Amino acid sequence: MYLTDEEKRMLYEDKREIVRKSMKILITLGEIYGAERLLKINNAHSPGVSYRVTGDAGLNFVKDASKEGCFKVPTTLNTIGIDSENWEKMYFTKDFALKQIEILDAYRKMGGISTYTCTPYLVGNIPMMGEHIAWGESSAVAYANSVLGARTNREGGPSVLAAAITGRVPAYGYHLDQNRKGKFLFDVNVELKTERDFAILGYFAGKIAGKEVPVFEGIKQRPKQYDLMALSAAVASSGAVALFHIIGITPEALTKEMVIGNQKPIKFGYKEYNEVLKKFSVEKEVDLVVIGCPHFNINEFAKIAELLSGKKVKSDFWVLSSRQVKILADKMGYTKIIEKAGAQIICDTCPVLAPTSPKGYRTLVTNSAKLAHYAPGLWNVKTGLLEIEDCVKAAIKGYWGGKK
Repeated sequence: MYLTDEEKRMLYEDKREIVRKSMKILITLGEIYGAERLLKINNAHSPGVSYRVTGDAGLNFVKDASKEGCFKVPTTLNTIGIDSENWEKMYFTKDFALKQIEILDAYRKMGGISTYTCTPYLVGNIPMMGEHIAWGESSAVAYANSVLGARTNREGGPSVLAAAITGRVPAYGYHLDQNRKGKFLFDVNVELKTERDFAILGYFAGKIAGKEVPVFEGIKQRPKQYDLMALSAAVASSGAVALFHIIGITPEALTKEMVIGNQKPIKFGYKEYNEVLKKFSVEKEVDLVVIGCPHFNINEFAKIAELLSGKKVKSDFWVLSSRQVKILADKMGYTKIIEKAGAQIICDTCPVLAPTSPKGYRTLVTNSAKLAHYAPGLWNVKTGLLEIEDCVKAAIKGYWGGKK
């Protein structure tokens, strides 16, 4: 692998062991994937922040790194395992919370930005089209590559840590033009109106595409931001998709010819739509409603406040958000309305990265295909995928029996 003089100094001469170790990690990773050089990055988003994922081994690694390491590029931090300000009220055990706080202290010492969110693009980390970055968190990676046109592979905690310390990534995978072309073409014959519609499309496509790049044609109505967030989370959960294209909408897919050659498309019609929907259907008492996976944007807060105004919920109801967006919701008066209805706004975390709930929930409904995919295995619950309006109705009634 070709190294610049600066990169050679980091590898061989830097007095800090963590810098030399980080360079070795990146070079080894690059050699595995045939990278010929390293690329400079301008920012990172670290996924290795939840103690549930890292455990004591990850905690000790980050603490050791923080003794001499400092991030070379701005680095936002992904969702953690607790609500950092209200963990004592949110069923999180003291032992777990204290371990989690140790990790956060170590990251802060290195310069990590305390965003604690899976949607860093909502709180200031917004890379430009063509910009090389090092991001983890599956839905954020898919969004950055696809919607923003930035360039990142689906990084893990150690590789992002190494990239943030050195300001480098190996030049392979989605950093290279030739790897950003589509592999599967999907002909969308369903009118996609809501974020759940986009989530269902993403879930269907991710199952087929796996790690490859899906391309969608036939989407006529321009998606809203939360539609694209839902699509990103779904394709990255049912498969391992890190990049998708929507012809005429996403920045690298102005035309079909730009992203994929001629091939027979895979049909996505109402038959396929309903097959996914049937997988996530419930008709019973609802113990828990969770929305905000990925974390809410301010427009979603506005919608929930309107739906809950003057109402009371019977089911436990969690609204997930970054703290930065919640502060804006506080200023807009949305928080007061939501909490008055009996719902809880939980920041910094999500059920996927938090400890298993101790309350013995049996039935969960959500507007998130990502959470619907993971919740049965995480909590052994029956899971329903509903429109966001129906999630609110289910929370108010304490039951979901379908639309009448």
